[in-house]
Amino acid sequence: MWSDSCGQASNRTFIITGFTTLPLPMVYSSAANIGSFPGVAPDEAAARGFVQRLVMQTVFDVLESQARNALLPDALISSILDQLSVRINYNPLHCQLLIRPADMTEMTKVYCIIVGNTVTGICTTTAAGNQKMCSMPMAGEVMVTGVPNEHLTISGSFSTTNIIMASWSKAMWESVVNRAVRMLASGPLESNFFSARASVGGN
Repeated sequence: MWSDSCGQASNRTFIITGFTTLPLPMVYSSAANIGSFPGVAPDEAAARGFVQRLVMQTVFDVLESQARNALLPDALISSILDQLSVRINYNPLHCQLLIRPADMTEMTKVYCIIVGNTVTGICTTTAAGNQKMCSMPMAGEVMVTGVPNEHLTISGSFSTTNIIMASWSKAMWESVVNRAVRMLASGPLESNFFSARASVGGN
């Protein structure tokens, strides 16, 4: 049963984990060659804004699909969605330099390694003098690691004043978020989110 009646605001927290690579808009850089990597965000706010829009739109798509399956009119669906807000907490990866594996050469900054439209890892080698450096693989000095875990977690919360959604159980919200994650895993960002999973807080 659906309704657009308002009530007391209800909040639910959620977390999305399990993804291991990042689409370019989820990282940011001011590197001189940023133009060679379309999609990389120019600053932290833009990268975080991309994640906010991505999660919010995907959750809204799931809820809209459920409402349409219940044969609700467009005006009612719009009213219900207007009563839901999504807040995201995400720490975007700052890429000091952007490079493809084939172009690896000696550098004096940590850089993000890009394959296609995805950041697959970073170089973390520490050379003499505590200066971080990446070198040609043949030199045996390069150490590429995966994206740090702090950039592979999206957390946030839902807040709704809709009287029906406010009464939803943890299981119902978890179903919505997991459907949203599956939608991400089957869309243009499939290679990034195919292993992602979600959980919802509360009882």
